[in-house]
Amino acid sequence: MAAPTETKPAPPAPSELPVPTQVELTKWQKTFDQFAEKATDGVAYLTPSTFIKAIAPTKPDPKLPAEHYGIFFTLASAGKEKVSWEEFVAFQRKLMRGDAEFAMAFSYFDVNHDGAVSFDEFKKVFGESLGPGAIPFDFDAPWVHLYLGKKGKSGQHVLEYNEFTQLMRGLQGERLRQAFFHFDKTGDGYISRRDFQKIIIELARHKLSDEVLEQVGEGEGKVSYSEAVAFHNVIREMDIIERLVREACVKSSDSKISPDEFSTHASRVMRYSTFSPMEVDIIFKYAGGGGGRLGIADFKKLVDPKWGPPPPVIAGEKAEQTTGSFLHEFAKSSYYFALGGVAGALGATAVYPIDLVKTRMQNQRSKVVGEQLYKNSIDCAKKVYRNEGFLGFYRGLPPQLVGVAPEKAIKLTVNDLVRGYATNPDTGKISVGWELLAGGTAGGCQVVFTNPLEIIKIRLQMQGEVVKGAAVSPKGAMHIIKQLGLVGLYKGATACLSRDVPFSAIYFPAYAHLKKDVFHEGRDGKKLGYGEALAAAAIAGMPAAYLTTPFDVIKTRLQTEARKGDTHYKNVPDAFKKILAEEGPRALFKGGPARILRSSPQFGVTLVAYENLKLLFPFPAADKGITSLIPQQEELSRIRARNALKVLLDVHEDFGGLHPGLEEPVGPCLV
Repeated sequence: MAAPTETKPAPPAPSELPVPTQVELTKWQKTFDQFAEKATDGVAYLTPSTFIKAIAPTKPDPKLPAEHYGIFFTLASAGKEKVSWEEFVAFQRKLMRGDAEFAMAFSYFDVNHDGAVSFDEFKKVFGESLGPGAIPFDFDAPWVHLYLGKKGKSGQHVLEYNEFTQLMRGLQGERLRQAFFHFDKTGDGYISRRDFQKIIIELARHKLSDEVLEQVGEGEGKVSYSEAVAFHNVIREMDIIERLVREACVKSSDSKISPDEFSTHASRVMRYSTFSPMEVDIIFKYAGGGGGRLGIADFKKLVDPKWGPPPPVIAGEKAEQTTGSFLHEFAKSSYYFALGGVAGALGATAVYPIDLVKTRMQNQRSKVVGEQLYKNSIDCAKKVYRNEGFLGFYRGLPPQLVGVAPEKAIKLTVNDLVRGYATNPDTGKISVGWELLAGGTAGGCQVVFTNPLEIIKIRLQMQGEVVKGAAVSPKGAMHIIKQLGLVGLYKGATACLSRDVPFSAIYFPAYAHLKKDVFHEGRDGKKLGYGEALAAAAIAGMPAAYLTTPFDVIKTRLQTEARKGDTHYKNVPDAFKKILAEEGPRALFKGGPARILRSSPQFGVTLVAYENLKLLFPFPAADKGITSLIPQQEELSRIRARNALKVLLDVHEDFGGLHPGLEEPVGPCLV
């Protein structure tokens, strides 16, 4: 019985590569024109050095120097000494693929360009990447036979794209096995630490910090094969180790974890595998030099290949300032203050019609001369529109916008400052007490702007009831300011404080916990979308707004210019007693629903706008120029070029004969 025919997926042909949009082509053209040089024939080309500038990440990485990206030059140039515009586009199209990292490696090994990698091609490319001092590799090993067959035409087969990617995934493990066997001269399963260090440098120098690489070779003891495999497993799982460490440290009471706590958390999170005791010992040994309790900062030495010890402070010299000069910090505070003002203006404008209805409802007395103007909030909105038109909903908005900028800015800035002071820099944790204090302090500080703003706004909003149909002209904001004077602008300040301090103390902690505990921000690297962030901000505002409504009602009554027949209030206690006696407890919650409808979306828009403005336009660090205010994100093609380089460096740290300058790069070409 004949064996079934095996079908193997072929790698995508050039015609099957992703088709770039006009925007992407324009971006590539701009990059090409920026670095290309004109040849004697007048046509622009990229040389090896300018090609590197065009594809390498813009942020320097000491573990992946820019010259290493020259390995891709011959892939793009088809073996020539320069890259044309058409060849640059073809290279960029290959980087558009979701599996660009492996596609680049496949192109490098597919010397004959026939869509498959044979034993001879694998041996040629890999063998040429090993320098004279490299640890040898046995191409006749059983592992190689499993993928490519035995020597001799009858026993060999070729690897098409998908099979090749699996070979690349397992190649580093085979290299470790062969290298260990190479140094284990006595065959007792042990090698010296210096020999083990040579292995790790060849296999993973770009994945580990210099401190860890140095530590690997220290000591007099020997390394067993079990320890070598465990160390290699730790390197392979570095991403998940970093995530587990962060999650476990955040849950820990002291923001530190022990080996047992790490293992426990790993067992809870990982469904089908976990770390062995030896692997956990290695993690903690190279993170902190022992098995004690470690924090996130300790693990950075292991998980961050760019980590380096802090520079020593020489006696008599001042330590380097990390926060910048006084002027820099002042400029930073002013900058974020301005962003808070912009965000506050957006939030106030979005909900101002609801705020006007709320004010009209709260100021309506039950026992006044004549009948009530409004039955409820909906009736109020209808009558405002009928009597004053659409613009009537925005009566008093201009002074509101003038005042809301510093009001919301100081609130957001003070909350950020206090939270930043009390937050653990490694875990991001902050106690509930500090959260309440940060919010309450922010609410208290804003009253210096809020009270004058509110009393002017309220009196402007109430004019529509008096002016319509009466021989009275509306008064402007400046008239109200002159009428009240400086002291009068702070009438009702006690009520304003009684409202704003608990509001912010409830709101900011509720918002933070909704994002973290309900919408799971930060879990597995999750970032909240606009909808989720807006929902969290709006939900947090509901209890904060409703529970502080009584003080808002009292503040409104105190700040409104009483008409003939209205009850007059002396202060907060007097207003509370008279409202309770004349109108009952329900009157203290008048406009509560409207306040929720206004405050929740307003603070939602304000806070989400503020956070996104800070994210999009961060203030530059002390050692950076003002141009860093412009948001800059690394191009995806440059990121994939970096990842493709890492795949090749996993084969050998000097893959392709990488040497500074790369004046004569060698290697296969991309077709």
